[in-house]
Amino acid sequence: MRAGLALAAAFVAAVAGPAAGQDRAPIVRVEQGRLTGTVQDGIAAWRGVPYAAAPVGPLRWRPPQAPARWSGLRAADALSPDCMQGRMPNLPGVRPTPPAPLSEDCLYLNVWRPQTTPRGEKLPVIVWIHGGAFVNGGSSDAVTWGDALARRGVVVVTFNYRLGRLGFFAHPELTAEHPEDGRGNYGLMDQVAALKWVRRNIAAFGGDPANVTVMGESAGGIAINLLLGARPAEGLFDKAVILSGAGRDFLGGGRSLSQDAPGALSAESQGRALATRLGANDLAALRALPADRITGDLNMVTLVIGGPAALFSGPILDGQMVSRSLEAQYRANGQRPMPVIVGATSADLSLERASDKDVAFAQFGDRADEARRLYDPAGDVPIDGINRAIGADRNMIEPARFVARSFASQGAPVFEYRFGYVAQEKRAAAPWGADHASDVPYAFDRVQASLDAPTATDQATATRFADYLARFARTGNPNGPGLPQWPIYGADTDQLMSIRPDGAFVGEADPLKARLDLMQGAADRRWTERPQ
Repeated sequence: MRAGLALAAAFVAAVAGPAAGQDRAPIVRVEQGRLTGTVQDGIAAWRGVPYAAAPVGPLRWRPPQAPARWSGLRAADALSPDCMQGRMPNLPGVRPTPPAPLSEDCLYLNVWRPQTTPRGEKLPVIVWIHGGAFVNGGSSDAVTWGDALARRGVVVVTFNYRLGRLGFFAHPELTAEHPEDGRGNYGLMDQVAALKWVRRNIAAFGGDPANVTVMGESAGGIAINLLLGARPAEGLFDKAVILSGAGRDFLGGGRSLSQDAPGALSAESQGRALATRLGANDLAALRALPADRITGDLNMVTLVIGGPAALFSGPILDGQMVSRSLEAQYRANGQRPMPVIVGATSADLSLERASDKDVAFAQFGDRADEARRLYDPAGDVPIDGINRAIGADRNMIEPARFVARSFASQGAPVFEYRFGYVAQEKRAAAPWGADHASDVPYAFDRVQASLDAPTATDQATATRFADYLARFARTGNPNGPGLPQWPIYGADTDQLMSIRPDGAFVGEADPLKARLDLMQGAADRRWTERPQ
């Protein structure tokens, strides 16, 4: 099962080149045994640390099990393979990278920390949950390596979790096999297992197990939203940073475990349909299939194109890990209150495909004229720009405000942001603003991994954004000496931190308030009119 690690080591070498100036890292003891990693440029790193047993054979579609112990000293110097997934095609404007090795044996994590820290000091911990629509992604992505964040005096943890049909899958035989188990949401269960491992073991790396911040983007942000209301995740983290994590049911509704609805098969019905497609007549036959047969070509692109035909559930309303949709959770203030940063990019994820402006604005019903005035005040915005703005507002920007308001109503300190900066070399390909996920390299201060030639302004923007996030992980407040004031969010003021196209950080009243109020009204109508 560890054969893939050699491939992963080669992948790292291909991306990073020779690791000059490395020394042996301090040895740490975790609950499974002793580990040694590497040191480079003052940062110690342990890569490829198992936090759960390999989910293969009879453990496919089972909750994560405890990893095996080992004797002697285990080298933790290479990234593990990412979890099985359909390969993404090269997309315009996205820097191609060598494909990472993939394996069903993928439940590993990575830890970065400063090589030396003051004796007795416990460092704040940031745990990253990667995005990718729950079908793509992994900890191999150099954009999210934790070395630069760790230089700010934090411990950074990244990890893999099961994806696609290996991570989110239900079948009546699975339900009958182990009725005591959690069902369906194996990828979310992996996230809980990783967070439990961090609570139990991070002190060995100098981290403070009582000061853990989870940070995630897109599917990772949606996962954090879900974990905030999940009983199994209670007590596992203390603060949250949610980057483009939705919050409304438009992207976070959840699929029923076993109850079919008009136009929406249950997760179990999808599982039966997949088994039929693959020619597997029972659970044993499904478990005997090679992992790549189950994964197939499912990726973020084919998921959107294929729709229901993709036979992928995503997070499932199983009654244990996920008991209600995100919107229901936040409308009832059902999340655990804690300090939160939440926001989105200025031209965030849009799935709008209106053919013309009349079609685009007609969806607002009797407020169509108001929508036209807000989204196209001079009548000169092309339909592509209107689709991008409406979709970004609906999917990510207004839901981020919705989440912020729910936390603020609990009295929790919440800080909203809007990321509008676009790197100089990407501006021609991003006419409407900062694309979905474009803030991630800045959050990690790793723009050199996503850009061919970062400018001084690119780097300064990354440095400042990462400074805020590290400060938040330490204290629960992003503000600190030398940083422009980031206002605390309140529904009465609607203030946020704007990261502007020129790289300026400005605390201000939300300039999109009128648009978001309109979108909130549409969301409230959908909620009122939904099937009961």
